[in-house]
Amino acid sequence: MIALVRHGRVPAYGLALALLALVFGWHISVGAKAIPLGTVAEALLTYDNTTFDHVVIRDLRLPRAAIAVMVGAALAVAGALMQGVTRNPLADPGLLGLLAGASFAVVILHGFLGIGGPGVIPLFAALGALAGAVIVWGIAISAPGGATPLTLVLAGAAVTAFLGALISMAHLIDEDSFENLRVWLTGTLAGRRTETALWALPWTLAGLAVAFGAARQVTVLAMGEEAATGLGVDVHKLQAAILFAVVALTASAVAVAGPLAFVGLVIPHVVRFFVGHDYRAVVPWSALAGAIYMLVADIAARLVLAPVEISTGLVTAILGAPVFVWLVRARL
Repeated sequence: MIALVRHGRVPAYGLALALLALVFGWHISVGAKAIPLGTVAEALLTYDNTTFDHVVIRDLRLPRAAIAVMVGAALAVAGALMQGVTRNPLADPGLLGLLAGASFAVVILHGFLGIGGPGVIPLFAALGALAGAVIVWGIAISAPGGATPLTLVLAGAAVTAFLGALISMAHLIDEDSFENLRVWLTGTLAGRRTETALWALPWTLAGLAVAFGAARQVTVLAMGEEAATGLGVDVHKLQAAILFAVVALTASAVAVAGPLAFVGLVIPHVVRFFVGHDYRAVVPWSALAGAIYMLVADIAARLVLAPVEISTGLVTAILGAPVFVWLVRARL
């Protein structure tokens, strides 16, 4: 299986897509009321608005499953790009301040400015993610030894903690305004607005397009800037393009589902175990694996303590934290 995936043969992608479709259907079928997979297929293929289960599937569960796919793919590809460009195995939108920056921007937009339009949230999330990344990078390069994996992670942890404290202070100052953001800040797919997802989708597609287009050059850049320059890669132009892709992907995910930790850290490492370090394979496989992972995590969020549902972000954190500890022990 590993050999099949490493050579990027079509059957491997076909199997992955079939698995994605199976998990997608499973995700739709579970919930407060279990719905048979046959009924799920009927609702998707021959929708009948007079059938209650069909309405539940089309109006509630199908959008949630589609959002899970979008968010999982976006965060996984963002993490893969960050790890490739920075050559830092611990790079991740959450660890390097992008999730915190995007979350803080949305909180300010919604809580203090009273703006909650679905078209504005992705833009503010992008600005916040960019600001978070710039602050973390600025702190890291000013440290003795420059932007090493350790200084980047420490700077990211400091910025994330600081922004988290500001968010908590804002919540305490005006609990009523921030109450509806309390669950969102843990990262959740429950009750997400389809309108916000539709506004965020172009950001996701733009980020993925850049990622797929730049995949070969990212592989070269991962060997070092001097080697990439020698092979004809415009390093600064590539880094700017990747920054745009990472910010767009992170912002779209946060705008829809809140800050979901460790997805961009875990998935690229799993993918590279199977496909190697060629980003022409890492990027598409990260998108597929991230989508499947997010669907499974959201299923777990609904089933682990059923009938009580927990936030999907708590599941991704519980699963990702041990991987992070292992990476710290193995790589630093």
